[in-house]
Amino acid sequence: MGMGGDQWLADQFYRLEGHHWALQNAWATSQLVHKGGKWASALGALVTILLCTHAWRSDRTAAWRWPLLYLLLAVALGTGAVSLLKSLTNMDCPWDLARYGGLREYVGVFASRPPGMPRGVCFPAGHSSAGFAWVSLYFFALLVRPAWRWRGLAVGLVAGGVFGLAQQLRGAHFLSHDLWTLATCWALSLGLYLLIQRIDARTQTVPAIAAEGEAA
Repeated sequence: MGMGGDQWLADQFYRLEGHHWALQNAWATSQLVHKGGKWASALGALVTILLCTHAWRSDRTAAWRWPLLYLLLAVALGTGAVSLLKSLTNMDCPWDLARYGGLREYVGVFASRPPGMPRGVCFPAGHSSAGFAWVSLYFFALLVRPAWRWRGLAVGLVAGGVFGLAQQLRGAHFLSHDLWTLATCWALSLGLYLLIQRIDARTQTVPAIAAEGEAA
């Protein structure tokens, strides 16, 4: 952002699309990836809710309780935090800027906006959070089957990357918007993993201590 990388990449996309955002309303980017991606992520969250509910109601799946609760909370926190940040940072989308056919001048994330300039709600990237929030599958796998952790990470990175690229091609976001979304989702997923890991360890220690006491 600070060294002009955002604008350089957006310039290339804008030039290749004929100096207008030709893919802004294209079916592949706006319907398949944007709307379809939202539904796919929502479906994944719904499945996680159902599995988590079942795990907490059945003793046979008790080992999955904390891992599934972690996954559900991590996805919710990632998408929720990005949405909250978008409402606070006040930055514009590329398609809003005069450089790319819009009406506004570029204002940095820490710069003051001119009086009367409408609010911007494009930083960090909201849509890619629906994909990047699933990098939490890496830590979920660490809790249940560590060998799957790289597959879980790949799901989140690929989903968020595809969602983010589609939005950049539409003129909705700069690259840094998506990178900050990834960083936010990863940091929250890591922090929550460390917390859940500690809580899970304590819940497993208490029954063990109780069993030892009964045996004595």
